[in-house]
Amino acid sequence: MKLYETKTAPNPRRVRIFLAEKGLLDQVELIQLDLQKGENLTPAYAAKNPMKKVPVLELESGDCVAETMAICRYFEEAFPDSPRLLGTTALEKAQIDQWLRWIDFYFMTPTGMGFQHTTGYFKDRMTPFPEWGEECKKQAARFFNFLDRHLADKQFIMGDQFTAADINALCTVDFNRVIQQRIAPEQVNLQAWHDRVSARASAKA
Repeated sequence: MKLYETKTAPNPRRVRIFLAEKGLLDQVELIQLDLQKGENLTPAYAAKNPMKKVPVLELESGDCVAETMAICRYFEEAFPDSPRLLGTTALEKAQIDQWLRWIDFYFMTPTGMGFQHTTGYFKDRMTPFPEWGEECKKQAARFFNFLDRHLADKQFIMGDQFTAADINALCTVDFNRVIQQRIAPEQVNLQAWHDRVSARASAKA
C-alpha cells in the first residue's frame, strides 16, 4: 500500500499517528508530495484524488481512498485485531464520530482557513481574504477554550480511552502554531492533555 502525503501537513499526520497507534505504519509506503510546488495538481495525482488533496491511500489493487477519516476507517475495518480507535459499541462509535465532526468543522477548518487566508501560502492558486483569515483564527481560538473546559476531569477527550478524536485534536492544536496560536497559560487542562498525548510514541510518527 502507498500513502501519498506531505510530512508537514496536519491531515497526513493524523493518518500516520492513527497507523502508529494501530501498529500498522510499516504496512504503507510513504510517498512525499511538495504541495507548494503543486505536485498534488498533476493529472496523474488527480486521477487518484480529483480533489487534489493529501493524503491518499493507494491499495495494491489500484483502488484509491482519499480523505483522512475515510483512510482511517479503512484501516479500522481492514485490520479488526488492531487497537480500536473509532469505537467498539454503537454509542462509542457515535460519540467519537460526533467529536471528529466537531473538530473538523469548528477547529480544523477555521485553522486551515486562517492559514490559507493570512499567510498567502497558496496565493498562486487562490485569492486570500486576510480579514476572513483573521476571523477564522478567532473561531479556532474559541475551540481551545472549549477543549480546556471539556478536559477538566478527563484524561482524554473520550474519558479514559485514547481515540481518533485525540489524534485529530492534537494535530489541529499543533497546526495552530503556523497562525501563531498556542495553548494559553491559563488553559491548564488542555496543556496537561497535550503533554499526555504528545508523549505517546505515535505522536512522533
